[in-house]
Amino acid sequence: MIELVIAQRRKDLGGFEVGRVLPFAQRRMIGPFTFFDHMGPTVFQPGIPRSVDVRPHPHIGLSTVTYLFEGEIMHRDSVGSEQPIRPGELNWMTAGRGITHSERFERGRREGGPMNGIQAWVALPEKDEETDPAFAHYGAAELPTFEQDGAWGRLIAGASMGLAAPVKTHSPMFYVHWALAPGARASAPAEHPERALYVAQGVVEVEGRRFAEGQMIVLAPGDAVTFRAETPAIVMALGGEPLGPRFIEWNFVHSSKERIEQAKADWRAGRMKLPDLDHDEWIPLPETAAPPNPMS
Repeated sequence: MIELVIAQRRKDLGGFEVGRVLPFAQRRMIGPFTFFDHMGPTVFQPGIPRSVDVRPHPHIGLSTVTYLFEGEIMHRDSVGSEQPIRPGELNWMTAGRGITHSERFERGRREGGPMNGIQAWVALPEKDEETDPAFAHYGAAELPTFEQDGAWGRLIAGASMGLAAPVKTHSPMFYVHWALAPGARASAPAEHPERALYVAQGVVEVEGRRFAEGQMIVLAPGDAVTFRAETPAIVMALGGEPLGPRFIEWNFVHSSKERIEQAKADWRAGRMKLPDLDHDEWIPLPETAAPPNPMS
């Protein structure tokens, strides 16, 4: 059963657009997912300015989950990581008690080309909100895939379809990339209490209703829900166990507003370590309270 439909809100980042889906006024989280942006789709021209890059910035209390359909992003962080992410791969960065990172479009600057992907934030359970920061990268071949009758899927994180991804997560969840030929069917699993489908490309039918690119279909708890592609389609299925309410301000997510205020003070005072390989600039703390940064 469909509970709610969320349409993305397009935001210009000064060089390309993203579609913000979560958080939404009527639905702040889906399972542990508290932030969901569709980056692009766009095509970079060679020589794009450095202002398009996302300069070093901080996080606490969450994991960032970056997954691309097209393009490349260079990730650098304060635990010493430097990792390009390419289509079908996964960057999973756990902020815990605090991490900083940057995201650069260096290949797009050199060569031009498409950029299309999803960046999500997954909140951490209260017992893990102050865990040590960490970064993990998984190649496309490391993530389980399945295929049947024109429907192909990749399990990005969590458990679904009787499979488990190798990604270390902190709470029960699932995150699947579906690519469907016209007429192909797939389903959102029943075992998770909070579930949603995001149409990243094409048109799909759910319970007799048509949904197009940029729409998230929030499903009520209950039975598995089947969706069918009317055109070639890409659908992201996501959800899991709810974690309880979270405060979200700028790039910080936490169960304690006081902890967010401390993180803001630490960033303002320069007490959070910058990435080793990318420390010559950073994003200042906004002067006033602001929603999460569109690119994390």
